[in-house]
Amino acid sequence: MSKVPSITLNNGTAMPQLGFGVWQVPDDEAFTAVGHALAAGYRSIDTAAIYGNEEGTGKALNASGIARDELFVTTKLWNSASEAWTRDSVLREFDLSLSKLGLDYLDLYLIHWPRAMRDDYLTIWRAFEEIAKSGRAKAIGVSNFLPKHLERLLGETSVVPAVNQIELHPQLQQADSRALHARHGIATEGWSPLGQGKGLLEVPAIVAIAQKHGRTPAQVVLRWHLQLGNVVIPKSVTPSRIQENIDVFGFELDDADLSAIAALDEGKRLGPDPATFDV
Repeated sequence: MSKVPSITLNNGTAMPQLGFGVWQVPDDEAFTAVGHALAAGYRSIDTAAIYGNEEGTGKALNASGIARDELFVTTKLWNSASEAWTRDSVLREFDLSLSKLGLDYLDLYLIHWPRAMRDDYLTIWRAFEEIAKSGRAKAIGVSNFLPKHLERLLGETSVVPAVNQIELHPQLQQADSRALHARHGIATEGWSPLGQGKGLLEVPAIVAIAQKHGRTPAQVVLRWHLQLGNVVIPKSVTPSRIQENIDVFGFELDDADLSAIAALDEGKRLGPDPATFDV
């Protein structure tokens, strides 16, 4: 039995608040890494077409013996610049991802990037609405959408995204996006929640809070996400880290801790800028 609490998405679907991400995990390692995560109690697994590990992820899910209705599986459409995206091409890529994962349906399907300069995310979203209506994706959402992209989507289509998955960590707290999400009932999901190992976990304020609670800096940062109400998807291929990252439900940060972490916001992106990214 997983100890991870769930949130309820805006269409009534339950989603675990903490999941396991497989970004940069090679396909031949995904089977083992996802297997470790499932054994540790994770039930939400986040992959993407561009990660190249949907097959290994699917094999681990299917080998786990865990009932499908206890799992929450997310993948993402890689709406690359090499494709002129139409309804049919979106449906084709969705079918391909399902086949690689060995599943009959997804719990969550995301548009990976807005790529607004190509002006096709509305076309893509309308195909997503069709997928959701068919029942082959329980929920649909977006990833890396800025407020202006979301506002256009909300104004010109009929289904409000259930999730926006964005880069989010103490040095990039995304207050404007989180506020917009809250107004429209969109769940905020953070990728690179631990700052990609680029110094966040050595920040003195984080280290001091970890020492105060007898926890690791990573556990402190994940706990911060959870207490803000974010969904979070840390990744690791190391069994001890996989276990450490889910062991974040036995303590709470106090107001002083939360204030200290709030002060770390620098607007510092580690990944691409969604306003300009087009690969």
